[in-house]
Amino acid sequence: MLRHARSWLIGLFLASLAGHTNASWTINMSPGATEVSRSVFNLHMTIFWISVIIGAMVFGVMFWSMIMHRRAKGAVAAKFHENLTVEILWTVIPLLILIGMAIPATKTLIEIYDTEDADLDILVTGYQWRWQYNYMGEGVSFMSNMATPREQITNQQAKGEHYLLEVDEPLVVPTGQKIRFLITSADVIHSWWVPALAVKKDAIPGFINESWTRIDEPGIYRGQCTELCGRDHAFMPIVVEARTPEDFATWLAERKATAAAEAELTSKEWTLEELMERGQRVYTSTCVACHQANGEGMPPVFPSLKGSELVLNDIAAHIDVVVNGVPGTAMAAYGPQLSETDIAAVITYERNAWGNDTGDIVAPIDILNFKNGQ
Repeated sequence: MLRHARSWLIGLFLASLAGHTNASWTINMSPGATEVSRSVFNLHMTIFWISVIIGAMVFGVMFWSMIMHRRAKGAVAAKFHENLTVEILWTVIPLLILIGMAIPATKTLIEIYDTEDADLDILVTGYQWRWQYNYMGEGVSFMSNMATPREQITNQQAKGEHYLLEVDEPLVVPTGQKIRFLITSADVIHSWWVPALAVKKDAIPGFINESWTRIDEPGIYRGQCTELCGRDHAFMPIVVEARTPEDFATWLAERKATAAAEAELTSKEWTLEELMERGQRVYTSTCVACHQANGEGMPPVFPSLKGSELVLNDIAAHIDVVVNGVPGTAMAAYGPQLSETDIAAVITYERNAWGNDTGDIVAPIDILNFKNGQ
């Protein structure tokens, strides 16, 4: 038994040495990429070392007392009922320790909650299971979906470097500027968490929570939803790409031009082939998790679109379901999430894929007219 214990201790020792030689292995927090994240890290280390010193002193006195006053040495326990000096000490000393912890903790909390004087406001809205980013006052808004292929999730392909932590549209922000996040949700409670930025806020329907960051260096910072928000909770990553102010200004101008061009697409004459091609992309990124790639769904929760009476016959009802969702079910309203062109394309795709072959074309102007009540 002693041999097994000795082997176990040796294994732990070798593992600790290996940890020191492997830069990617750590049991501690990282300092992060922002002033706030470093303040949180410094507070964590301050409290940690205070706890270490207290633990060493308390256990040191305990073990010293147990060894030096053991019965084998003939020690006899003292008999007394109270000691005013000891009672004062064990009241005053912990109070001073708590004050010493509270001062830096309060300073850090005040820094975390100071969202005033922001250079850029971004509305972050959680959906099952994606994020929407709206650059307030800039006319730029887009959805961010997980980009990890389903083949990796189902173990048909090898896992990538950023498995479940990659998206099709990252949140792009400038470095050196104060960015305020207004965080909410359109359905259930989510939580927007990026460890390197020291930002973690719940996204609650009907409420707006605030947080902020100021990133020092360009780079890519990854996070994910940390609230159990449904069956695809694990597939809701966050990617923040920090660029220099000059690069960010260029990117923002390009996104504004793209948004303007997207708005013009509602008046374009679309062919069935163009809508099918675009609709397949939208379906793959938005609908496939519930209705499957073959359109057969997972009844009864996620109905089949293949051969569906709704899809094959009632165009108006089909548009209504996609735009407004179905209350009380997992079918979300995609009117606020997707553009008129994307909605028209995915409906057209659903009505003509998997052997449905209705030949129906739903144009972006049809979706716009539906939203306007025409």
